[in-house]
Amino acid sequence: MHRILTINPGSTSTKVALFEAEATVFVETIRHSSQEIAAFEHIADQYGLRYDTIVSLMQEKRVEPNTLDAVVGRGGILRPIPSGTYLVNQKMLDELRVPQEREHASNLGGILAYEIASAAGVPAFIVDPVCVDEFDPIARISGLPEIERRSLSHALNLKAVARRAAQEMDKPYTATNMVVAHLGGGISVAAHRQGRQVDVNQALDGTGPFAPERAGGLPVGDVMRMCYSVSPYNHVHLSYEEMFKKLAGKGGLVAHLGTNDAIEIERRIAAGDDHARLIYETMAYQIAKEIGLMATVLKGKVDAIVITGSLAYSEMLLGWIRERVDWIAPVRVYPGEDEMLSMAQGALRVLREEEKPLTY
Repeated sequence: MHRILTINPGSTSTKVALFEAEATVFVETIRHSSQEIAAFEHIADQYGLRYDTIVSLMQEKRVEPNTLDAVVGRGGILRPIPSGTYLVNQKMLDELRVPQEREHASNLGGILAYEIASAAGVPAFIVDPVCVDEFDPIARISGLPEIERRSLSHALNLKAVARRAAQEMDKPYTATNMVVAHLGGGISVAAHRQGRQVDVNQALDGTGPFAPERAGGLPVGDVMRMCYSVSPYNHVHLSYEEMFKKLAGKGGLVAHLGTNDAIEIERRIAAGDDHARLIYETMAYQIAKEIGLMATVLKGKVDAIVITGSLAYSEMLLGWIRERVDWIAPVRVYPGEDEMLSMAQGALRVLREEEKPLTY
C-alpha cells in the first residue's frame, strides 16, 4: 500500500497529511505566528522555518522517511503548464525560489516536498498547480495585443471534482464536457472539454465574478481613474501594493460588507439586512453569468455543471445559482475542497502507472 506525505503551505500555516493509498492516516495544520512570518522578506526565505516544523511533526507522528513512497507539495505559480503530476526537478526548484510579482506561499510546496523526499530516497511531485494552462489559442487573445488572457485558477480542486463527477456519471473524464466552478475566497469558473481546462476566468486579480475577498472583473476605465487619482477619485492615493491588495484580498464581499464570512452574511440576511442580501445575491448572479459564459465556450454541449469549494455549503447561494443555470445541464455539488487528498491521488495515479509523471 503506497504511503504518501502531502504538504500544503498557506500564508500563516502549513498543512501536512499522510495517506495510505486514499485512506487518511492523519491531517495536521501547523500554525505560524505573524511575527515569525514577518521576519522573512520573501516567501522562499521561510523554507527553513517550515521544513523544521514538518520534520518535528513527522517525528511526533513517528513517520519514518524510509516508509514513504512519495512526497507531494502544493504546486506554486510557475510558467504555464498542462495539467498533470510533475516530478520536482532542479529547473522547477530554481523558479520557485526566485521572488516573483505574485509571491505565493504555495511556491514553498515543491521545495519542501523535494527536500523531504530526497532524505527518504523517493520522488517528489506537484499536482495540477494554479498555473495549469490548457487554453485554446482563441481563449488567450484580449482586446490589446500587449495583454494576453492568462490561466490562473484553483486547478487542483477543479480537476479533482471534474474527475469525480465523470466517474459518477460512468464516463471517462476525457469524454465529458463540464462547467466547473470553485467557490472559495477566490472564484474560478472553468470550461472542461474532454479532459482539458480550455478556458477559465483569471481568478486571482482578473476577470469573472467578485468573490469573498476579490474584486473580480471591473470597468477598466474606472480602475485606471482610481489608480491615477483622476476625477471622481481625486481623493484616492494608492500605491501599487495597496491597489493590488484592494483587488485581491480586500475586494468583493469584504469591500461591500466588511467580512468574507458567508455564515455571518446569511445571519444578517435572516435578520432583515436588505443590503447584505443584495450583495450576496449579486455574487450568485455573477457566478451564474460566468457559468453561462463557459457554456458558450463548450457550444452548449454540457454534460454537467459542477460546483465545489467552501461556499458550496451555502444553500442560499446555491439556490440563486441553480435557478439561473439548471436549464443548461444537471448541477452536481461537491462542497468543500480536499486538496490534500487530491494531491495524494495525483501521486497515486503515477505510482499505480495509470499516468506517466510529467517533466517540468
